[in-house]
Amino acid sequence: MSKDSFGSLFRVTTYGESHGPGLGGIIQGCPPGIALSEDIIQRELDKRKPGQGAASTRRKEADLVQILSGVFEGRTTGTAIGFHIANQDQRSRDYSGIKDIYRPGHGDITYEAKYGIRDYRGGGRSSGRETVSRVAAGAVAQEFLRTLGIRVLAYTAELGGIQARVQDMAGAQKRPFFSPDPEVVSIWEELVQEVKSQGDSLGGIVEIRAENVPAGLGEPVFDKLDARLAYALMGVGAVKGVEIGAGFAASRMRGSENNDQMGPDGFLSNHAGGVLAGITSGQPLVVRAGVKPIPSIAITQKTMTRQGTQTRVNIGGRHDISAIPRIVPVLKSMVMLVLADMVLLQRAVKTTENR
Repeated sequence: MSKDSFGSLFRVTTYGESHGPGLGGIIQGCPPGIALSEDIIQRELDKRKPGQGAASTRRKEADLVQILSGVFEGRTTGTAIGFHIANQDQRSRDYSGIKDIYRPGHGDITYEAKYGIRDYRGGGRSSGRETVSRVAAGAVAQEFLRTLGIRVLAYTAELGGIQARVQDMAGAQKRPFFSPDPEVVSIWEELVQEVKSQGDSLGGIVEIRAENVPAGLGEPVFDKLDARLAYALMGVGAVKGVEIGAGFAASRMRGSENNDQMGPDGFLSNHAGGVLAGITSGQPLVVRAGVKPIPSIAITQKTMTRQGTQTRVNIGGRHDISAIPRIVPVLKSMVMLVLADMVLLQRAVKTTENR
């Protein structure tokens, strides 16, 4: 059975492929009375749409959202919110020459192994374009979280092995690459141009930070908050690793270094990233996602045909040099969807306790 839904109480179901008529989804469980409009969702979609910056594909998509249901006079009604985003700039002919070839690094061979059929036009459902629906749903979650004072920011911590100094998270939202470091932008731009001229691609690390998150969110033992965050972020195709707080660095620390000691005014550090025993501590939530390089590159690679014949492929078409910066709002959206769901689950726990 296909798994196209995410969440328990704040639940999102998405549909659509890269080269189909469009993409969209249905959101169930959003509380009534939340201010929402197409313009609000559009602001978030504009942050991930293609055609922006040196690292982005030349494909041009307006990504205009249409709200189909669940909103009346600018506010959510509490019923299912339906939305649709039309595809406008598909060039399926770009893929006709590789329809019988497995592209290295893509899901071609695994989708065919699972279903016995695959949409070779940009990967179909496995395309990064699928994430447009996640950003639209995340925009709705953001408006809900905003009513609770919860703020989520996302920015690029590293691109192509070059780290940024995380010093201006708010400014990163309007800076190229969503960079929290003004000085590294020109270095990243130069790197992107160099790699682009080589026909290659880049990976990086995105950090997501949520502030004013109340203590107590998380559903032990199998739906711990950090487990749900890892699940959510790893569900994005380009993500290959997730860290919470100190992450893998904690494995190289001693307990005396890693423990977040406490004083009268609260915690003295945040190596835990805002999560203890799978439950939020009230500290800022800090999550990082490792993003692999875009697999569609203009360098000739060895591969196999569907018939089992060895061949070589040079992938044409229009592709990003890096999933960054367009993946940044996607990962932010996944964190917001988790938090919205966890807030509603915690409300259910409190309601039960008070009976």
